[in-house]
Amino acid sequence: MTGSRQSDRPAATLRVPVAAALAAALVATPSTPSAAGEGPWVPPVSPLHVASTFDPPARDWLPGHRGVDLVAEPGGIVRAAGPGVVTFARDLAGRGVVSLDHGSLRTTYEPIDARVAVGQHVAAGTPIGTSGTGTGHCGTGQCVHVGLIRGGEYLNPLLLFGPRTALLRPW
Repeated sequence: MTGSRQSDRPAATLRVPVAAALAAALVATPSTPSAAGEGPWVPPVSPLHVASTFDPPARDWLPGHRGVDLVAEPGGIVRAAGPGVVTFARDLAGRGVVSLDHGSLRTTYEPIDARVAVGQHVAAGTPIGTSGTGTGHCGTGQCVHVGLIRGGEYLNPLLLFGPRTALLRPW
């Protein structure tokens, strides 16, 4: 063998592990909600139209948007994104809020006029209330803010039921 062929051989053997590591990074990132095994997941409102996207702050105390705003018909049905247990269903600071525990994940919906009670078990797609009234951070338009959290980490709720985007993470 020539010197160039010997140098080609190690490069060729590295291609498979690099490709496997890259595929693993795309499929099983720790921040991917679907990796938790809960589900099935459905959009809380239909049709699914995003008014404002997820924009987490760089630090917990900095401003940001810790969820997504979905366009909603005034008084329209809001559904549970996944199966879970109602952990909160009442007004908070003048807005109706519903939170669902899905195991390692929690979803929160606001403003919403709750039609569920704390402790109630719900299936994915179960109506949990109607989109609330009043002005919020959607301006004059009506929307429902949906949040998703695992432990202390806010996640993009669209990973549950919205457009899927490949995300490469550093090694």
